[in-house]
Amino acid sequence: MSEQIAPTRTPAFEARLKKRYAAEKRFKTMGLAAIVFSIAVLIYLLGTMTLNGIGGFQRAEVAVPMDFTQAGISADPSVMGTSGAVQSLEAQGLPDVVEYFAVEALGEEGAEEIGSQAWRDVAAAISADPGIVERQETFWIPASADLAQGLAGEGSPELQALASSLAKEGKLAKNFDTGFFTRADATNPQQVGIWGALKGSILTMIVTLALAFPIGVLAALYLEEYAPKNRWTDLIELSINNLAAVPSIIFGLLGLAVFLTIFPSYRSAPLIGGMTLALMTMPVIVIAGRNAIKAVPPSIRDGALAVGASPVQVVFHHVLPLALPGILTGTIIGMARALGETAPLLMIGMRAFVASPPDSFTAPATVLPMQIFLWSDEIDRGFVERTSAAIIVLLLFLLVMNGLAIYLRNKFEKKW
Repeated sequence: MSEQIAPTRTPAFEARLKKRYAAEKRFKTMGLAAIVFSIAVLIYLLGTMTLNGIGGFQRAEVAVPMDFTQAGISADPSVMGTSGAVQSLEAQGLPDVVEYFAVEALGEEGAEEIGSQAWRDVAAAISADPGIVERQETFWIPASADLAQGLAGEGSPELQALASSLAKEGKLAKNFDTGFFTRADATNPQQVGIWGALKGSILTMIVTLALAFPIGVLAALYLEEYAPKNRWTDLIELSINNLAAVPSIIFGLLGLAVFLTIFPSYRSAPLIGGMTLALMTMPVIVIAGRNAIKAVPPSIRDGALAVGASPVQVVFHHVLPLALPGILTGTIIGMARALGETAPLLMIGMRAFVASPPDSFTAPATVLPMQIFLWSDEIDRGFVERTSAAIIVLLLFLLVMNGLAIYLRNKFEKKW
């Protein structure tokens, strides 16, 4: 009689199999729920920032017709368009001319609520088009911060009534503020701009990338390809791993103690800020670089050596190009972290009030995160809207920077 074979799919086996399938289904459901939740939070964040920031790209402006044929203002074409144009127009009494026409158009009460520096917008328009002084032109010039609050339904009842009256007459409105992208910081939310901080961020990131990327990549290559394996290299690796986890403010203290001691006259300059952020970014690039180099198959090295390539050629002609996409991924992470940092830059004085965009790597400057921090500390509602607008600009800057890095990573990516 042949031996009877026991069935393999017993009830116990079926129960265990059903339990495993249920666990797998729960895992897939939780994973999908996590992705949906993340997308929902991202949409909520972007939606909130967009809704709050729309007002930040606008400013309250009043319409003032001006007949320069009666004002006695001259615009020499050889002077207009130069740095001395605004001074020349100011010397001819342009601020008084603007105030006179504002009184005629808005009345005494309304003229008191135009921006104190509104005449500079008129001066900029004349500098760009000197023919304005030979005709009548209507200018939309910035209102005061108080009148802007009145237009938003805040402030004193008198200002709200004045704003409502001017708005009904078509003399007061919120218009898109193109100057927000060309001006720097100011004490009046109607006059602030983002270009000073944005340019400071760009200059600081250039210094950071120029220092952290080559040094980090070379350090990763040396540690992975050339350094002997002993206690000293183990100590160096341990130190790099620890530096990647050190709080960012420690790097600010290091920049304060070292860089500002060596370059005391460059306080709050993009050069010092970039050097400080490079210290913080470099360990991330080194770790990512070593992992990317380690992931290159040994057969690539062996094949290059077999056809007569020198060890240096193997590293720089074969290993490094294949590891570059992974290195760029680490660089993206490090640079994105550096772009959003404020703590290290607080220590080196980059929270200073800078009323003009920096013109060099050594000029006083601030950065976008610091500008957002400073505006968020203001009480005026106008600064709240400007803060949201600045956050949107920061996010767009981050997307552009990361998009460029991802494009380069994909361009250099090779498959084997």
